[in-house]
Amino acid sequence: MIKKLTTLFILFGLLTVNAQQAGEDELGAWYMYFGTNKVSERFSIHTEAQFRFYESASNFNQMLLRTGLNYHINPDAIATAGYAYIDTDNTFFEFEGEINAKEHRIFEQFILKNKVWEFLFEHRYRLEQRFLDFGETTDTQHRARYRIQMTLPLTDTFFLNFYDELFINLQDDLFGQNRLYGAVGVNITENSSIQLGYLRNQFANAVYDRLQIGVFYNPDLRGLFKKSKPQP
Repeated sequence: MIKKLTTLFILFGLLTVNAQQAGEDELGAWYMYFGTNKVSERFSIHTEAQFRFYESASNFNQMLLRTGLNYHINPDAIATAGYAYIDTDNTFFEFEGEINAKEHRIFEQFILKNKVWEFLFEHRYRLEQRFLDFGETTDTQHRARYRIQMTLPLTDTFFLNFYDELFINLQDDLFGQNRLYGAVGVNITENSSIQLGYLRNQFANAVYDRLQIGVFYNPDLRGLFKKSKPQP
């Protein structure tokens, strides 16, 4: 009986350590910036920066920098091709000499928008080609993503935003992850807003809870690219 109890305690301890190493019990945070910078009637440039932490303000997890060229087919359809650079610390604990994973990513994306009553829907389809460097080994992976997003304006200033995004691996295990998100948003100006939200990020063997603070700024830069008229 004592041996059985000892074995159970050891197993419980190992499970607890593994959970702590993954950081599942911590409420992490993502601090994000997104921009759609219009440069012509049909084209805009996507800019994005995300800083992700295992804990709310410490313990670095990931930095993501992404950009892309958007082609606006019409107000409700956008095609994008772009590039992202990702620096990832895959371990919850910090230790000397650890090597972060580096990723260069190419992506293709298509967005469709529609409105049902007061609800604004956005469907995002994305393909990714991922070139990963783990320090001693490298790998190339491919992934598909689909996100359905719903925005509900409450007033001219406040709105609610929700989305669910599914990640599908195109090699090995099919399921990659699922992200469920809800937020309160505030329109600061006509082309800028802030969202404060919560993300539940589910993997095959782990679930992470993350606070999110997102800043959105969408300036119209078309005036910078127009040729100035000569003065008479």
